[in-house]
Amino acid sequence: MHVTHLSLADFRSYARVEVQLDPGVTAFVGPNGQGKTNLVEAVGYLATLGSHRVASDAPLVRMGADRAVIRAQVKQGERQQLVELELNPGKANRARINRSSQVKPRDVLGIVRTVLFAPEDLALVKGDPGERRRFLDELITARSPRMAGVRSDYERVLKQRNTLLKSAALARRHGGRSMDLSTLDVWDQHLARVGAELLAQRLDLVAAIQPLADKAYEQLAPGGGPVALEYKPSAPGEAHTREDLYEQLMGALAEARKQEIERGVTLVGPHRDDVLLKLGQLPAKGYASHGESWSYALALRLASYDLLRAEGNEPVLVLDDVFAELDARRRERLAELVAPGEQVLVTAAVDDDVPDVLTGMRYSVSDGTVERV
Repeated sequence: MHVTHLSLADFRSYARVEVQLDPGVTAFVGPNGQGKTNLVEAVGYLATLGSHRVASDAPLVRMGADRAVIRAQVKQGERQQLVELELNPGKANRARINRSSQVKPRDVLGIVRTVLFAPEDLALVKGDPGERRRFLDELITARSPRMAGVRSDYERVLKQRNTLLKSAALARRHGGRSMDLSTLDVWDQHLARVGAELLAQRLDLVAAIQPLADKAYEQLAPGGGPVALEYKPSAPGEAHTREDLYEQLMGALAEARKQEIERGVTLVGPHRDDVLLKLGQLPAKGYASHGESWSYALALRLASYDLLRAEGNEPVLVLDDVFAELDARRRERLAELVAPGEQVLVTAAVDDDVPDVLTGMRYSVSDGTVERV
């Protein structure tokens, strides 16, 4: 799978831009702040319905515009599809596939798949648990687009349950009459049911990606591993089937209920889980050096790429200003590993930041213009 054409309207710094893309390597080169990352960010948005740089859509719309449009022509084998997203901050986004308007934004998931390397990836190792949960959830959605609906359902149930808990906590603090919490039993069941599905997918993913991450780390930093991923649930147990996970979550919710009512927030569920990343016998967070942390983060992305490629529909590899962050040894190793990709998009401030092995199409990006060199 690869993108053959990218069109943006009022996206980030671009009033309008058209970029022709070929299989193989395409490098966007230019000084910082000129819009290189905006181009690959748009491709990533088509794949995930989100940005790797910001949490909301508002910053993606060019100042003074009401909406932004991302449009891409995508080729998979002999099949071509035109996918389009209209971003409307504060309103519902819109989507079209092959110019049909009878689709939801979620329907475009799976048409474009990406694995993105970016300086922000260091947070996978050094950041808070939310970064690692996001990594897992975006990857399970890339593997199975229907999981976008499961994630949305979980967030909706969690929000409703938190609202009920907050009301109960406020009533208790102000000495009011105790609330009827029978509704909480229903929300417990909803949370446990959807949470069990999300948890099962995460556990399956961690098991699948573990050997791939260890292999990738050895390729990037020979002799520096091994690496291991250990899922740390907020509802501990040995369950693996969805029904057993449901019962495990229900038991943990019942045990935590008193504390949850006191604090007014849900304390158990996939939204509170983490993944322990180990390097050798120690947690990578807090013990790994800067170089080791970078290698670990890159290994997780390479493992993601290998997993998706093995399951069909090879993703687009995006390397956003990554090579400038690496020493010469890691730079060359990473370049050699990604060079055979069906489509590789690279951004760099100067030509010298693009390793020689990554030959292909090159664009100069400056002052809002994107010109082929």
